[in-house]
Amino acid sequence: MRNRNQISFNPKYPTIADLRTKAKKRIPRFAFEYLDGGCNDEINLDKNIREIQKVELLPRYLDAFKEADLTTELFGEVYDAPFGIAPVGLQGLMWPNSAEILAKAAAEHGIPFVLSTVTTSSIERISEITEGNTWFQLYHPTKKTVRNDLIKRAQVAGCPVLVLLCDTPVFGFRPKEIKNGLSMPPKMSLSNIAQILGKPKWAIETLRHGQPNFEVLKPYMPKGLNLKQLGQFMDQTFSKRMDMDKIAAIRDLWKGKLVLKGVATEADAEKAISLGLDGIVVSNHGGRQLDAAESSIDPMSRISDKYGTNITVMMDSGIRSGPDIARSLAKGAQFTFLGRSFMYGTAALGHTGGDHTISLLKVQLKQVMEQLGCNYTSELPHFLKPVSNQYN
Repeated sequence: MRNRNQISFNPKYPTIADLRTKAKKRIPRFAFEYLDGGCNDEINLDKNIREIQKVELLPRYLDAFKEADLTTELFGEVYDAPFGIAPVGLQGLMWPNSAEILAKAAAEHGIPFVLSTVTTSSIERISEITEGNTWFQLYHPTKKTVRNDLIKRAQVAGCPVLVLLCDTPVFGFRPKEIKNGLSMPPKMSLSNIAQILGKPKWAIETLRHGQPNFEVLKPYMPKGLNLKQLGQFMDQTFSKRMDMDKIAAIRDLWKGKLVLKGVATEADAEKAISLGLDGIVVSNHGGRQLDAAESSIDPMSRISDKYGTNITVMMDSGIRSGPDIARSLAKGAQFTFLGRSFMYGTAALGHTGGDHTISLLKVQLKQVMEQLGCNYTSELPHFLKPVSNQYN
């Protein structure tokens, strides 16, 4: 393990925007657009970022100040910072071995890593890398036998938190993915092949690590599926729409902490509380599902104000910097998650991308807290500009 007090990052890439620019140059266009894009006209994708950046904080320069302490307690675990790595599907498509790169960096930096059901490394491998500190996000399977086995595997692997996804009742309508053949079933067009040939480093790394597969789901997949059959398998395997009965059944099965991700309204937050869940992640899936929805920052703030004493309220979608993490915490989030930012990091810098991105965010957040005069992340709401003046 690294010394967590030794924080450094590559000065050539001091912002997430720099990593995004580098990533765009290093990976095929179809992979970048899968990572970077939203649904429909991408209005909510942009709104997520824009509305977080409207939040303003007020520094207190003359108050007593000791030091900025980023450590944050969550579900009985003390993490080194108030942010984690959100689940992302098909991580190995964007940069080979990304899930393992990011899991290792998360473990070394003392932050949570959340593994998606539809990513490209297995529960068992990622748990081994993180010494059992991986959270697992469950896409709800149609078959109870598959559901039960996935939950059992997560328990055996030592995952402390199970995350249930509720905001994908249907696949998002994503025009860029449709053009690139990355809808289900996927296809490899001549255009995509040409893009691969134009990114030799990505192609070589993909050859070295092997074609990305749904490693978590491999035990349940028939051998030798062609692309069309793979699409049919995915459609048949997941029931997509979550409901109270499905959550209640999982609550009975899962003895660890249980979190619902994708909550966007007070009504769903209240249902989560009634079911005995431990936490919720207010999220709109990074603007990838419903273009006509709110951004995440405002509903998170309302839900935190109303239910923050009854359930742990976390947030993702639109967070791209240390100041954004501070803004989100100031508005009521108890913890935050970032997805795209970390994938830009690995796509830009390969095996050092996870360490770089976490280090960068820690440095940025600490600078904000020192500038404000904020000793602890839990105190950030005290530095929020009053709502009546927030958008003047």
